[in-house]
Amino acid sequence: MAHIVLITGGARSGKSRLAEQRVLEAGPVAHYIATAQAFDSEMTARIATHRERRGPEWRTHEAPLDLLETLRATDDAPRLVDCLTLWLSNLMLAELDWESRAREMIAALPDLHHPVVFVSNELGMGIVPDNPLARAFRDAAGTLNQWIAADADEVILSVSGLPLKVK
Repeated sequence: MAHIVLITGGARSGKSRLAEQRVLEAGPVAHYIATAQAFDSEMTARIATHRERRGPEWRTHEAPLDLLETLRATDDAPRLVDCLTLWLSNLMLAELDWESRAREMIAALPDLHHPVVFVSNELGMGIVPDNPLARAFRDAAGTLNQWIAADADEVILSVSGLPLKVK
């Protein structure tokens, strides 16, 4: 059974760097499962920054919607999923049933053999969003994080680039 880690925190809290370190500690070659989609120049720049930071030991796989299939296809080395929040937004914007896809993925985690480190944003620590879609997204992200955290072997909160072990 794979070792499952959830690293969560606020925007620019150092989650991805911590996750990259953890995955590389688990093996000399690693899979980076990217859920982001470059719909604008700002996101294109963010993706480029992440790519430039990673070295030749990383194999990048784009999985904006098909996360479970990608996890299964990359079960020959440690994986980093960056990030669950973007995966969730992709599913919601595509009007797909995020709950059933998330439950199916979580149910499959015990069948995986190599470690998986999930990155996710902690969204419920700010103000209540002013519109129904934003509130639904915030609530869904909180639910998804709770589901992953319940089954994870470790949960780490990233605060200013420092890991705080929660579980």
